[in-house]
Amino acid sequence: VAPSVEAFDKLMNSMVAEFLKNSRILAGDVETHAEMVHSAFQAQRSFLLMASQYQQPHEGPVASTVSAFSVLSSGPGLPPPPPPPPPPGPPPLFENEGRKEESSPSRSALFAQLNQGEAITKGLRHVTDDQKTYKNPSLRAQGGQTRSPTKSHTPSPTSPKSHPSQKHAPVLELEGKKWRVEYQEDRNDLVISETELRQVAYIFKCEKSTLQIKGKVNSIIIDNCKKLGLVFDNVVGIVEVINSQDIQIQVMGRVPTISINKTEGCHIYLSEDALDCEIVSAKSSEMNILIPQDGDYREFPVPEQFKTAWDGSKLITEPAEIMA
Repeated sequence: VAPSVEAFDKLMNSMVAEFLKNSRILAGDVETHAEMVHSAFQAQRSFLLMASQYQQPHEGPVASTVSAFSVLSSGPGLPPPPPPPPPPGPPPLFENEGRKEESSPSRSALFAQLNQGEAITKGLRHVTDDQKTYKNPSLRAQGGQTRSPTKSHTPSPTSPKSHPSQKHAPVLELEGKKWRVEYQEDRNDLVISETELRQVAYIFKCEKSTLQIKGKVNSIIIDNCKKLGLVFDNVVGIVEVINSQDIQIQVMGRVPTISINKTEGCHIYLSEDALDCEIVSAKSSEMNILIPQDGDYREFPVPEQFKTAWDGSKLITEPAEIMA
């Protein structure tokens, strides 16, 4: 018996036998499935035994035997044994032989000429003095002056043309329940006065402008703005600042939450009624909260660096103290 068959018999007598024994105790569909698995392992042993006696079995009967079939099961069972891999293709024998046949005549002719030795010069034609250019001035005059080789002009790679940014028309309009304030530049007189509680304000791509929102709205979003000033009375939801730079916000009434994401430079002026506002920040810098005190504002920076430590049961994160 081949070593592969002996190793497979050890597997059959140990793990497979134990699996079959426990499955027979459970009986029912489990026992039926175990008998099918046992039959598959026996077929696999027959295949190994046949493979050790023959060079290569036929693929058709093997593929049809190990193909998958439907079984009543309440969970994932054993997959069927994989079919044998296809035999490797024949080597490119004829192609190499053809190349050898093509190269052999020219190579033989080359060696034949080399073996002639000094006799190889007998086939050369004798050149007389009147046909030699360096001994005949008239031939040099007919040839003319030789031109020096000119360098080929290689076009330099052209840098891609930068297309100017398309100019958009400024927008300040109510679209359904959303106030759209877009592409405003150098405007300090923007005012939204007719507001309702269900409305939201979306401010996009505004630069060097100031917007005042009166009344009470649901939420305000500032997206991709630079050097924008926002003054509002009341917001019942959230004020979000996203992908912006140098933003100043002044709260005249109340707002529960202000979110700052991916923003460089954000100053928030809170009112007396908005001191319980929660500031949520992520991936932002140069954030300052200004609190009213004695008729003026006192500035408090929002931490940008944090330290995290494990206390034995959970992670504790707190602002990092910069030591002088």
